[in-house]
Amino acid sequence: MKNLYGLIGAGGHGREVMPMLRSMLREEIVSGDAELVFVVEGVSDTVEVNGYPVITLDEFYKLPNQKRFNVAIGDSKVRARIAEDCLSHLIEPFSIIADGAVILDNNELGIGCMISTHTIVTSNVKIGRFFHANCQSIIAHDCIIGDYVTLAPGVRCNGNVVIGNHAYIGASAVIKQGTQSKPMVIGEGAVVGMGA
Repeated sequence: MKNLYGLIGAGGHGREVMPMLRSMLREEIVSGDAELVFVVEGVSDTVEVNGYPVITLDEFYKLPNQKRFNVAIGDSKVRARIAEDCLSHLIEPFSIIADGAVILDNNELGIGCMISTHTIVTSNVKIGRFFHANCQSIIAHDCIIGDYVTLAPGVRCNGNVVIGNHAYIGASAVIKQGTQSKPMVIGEGAVVGMGA
């Protein structure tokens, strides 16, 4: 039976991430062992987006295929709600790591991470569940990033930074480096503006 990979969210971020997923699963798709679909909540009149079928979350749950999911929705609270619902339906999450991403040594990545193209995660970084790193972001050594955190494009997170759950870091923001004894801390649910 074919594996069905459901990318939940067919908006801007979903459309950016789907090509990375396609590249990541290229061999399985060519062999016919994998199929990619967009999944949306509620009723949708849209039958496809960028050539991929669009189905509802309820339809996704009912399909007999071996299913896996990830959530490409920017709102971290919605992302968490949908992820927990999928997990309660015993659907396995998958992570998306772009071909052009660089992941160095001794890092811990939580389930359901999305690491976009030209993003760098250096060493000894711990990242929580369903994290989004948009394109051209950098996460330096000894950072601890919570669950459902979003880094917009071009974020520069220097070393020894702690970011709480559900924080949003705006495009091109630069986060000052902390130290091991006094890390730079961004609290849970914080929003850091673009270019900050």
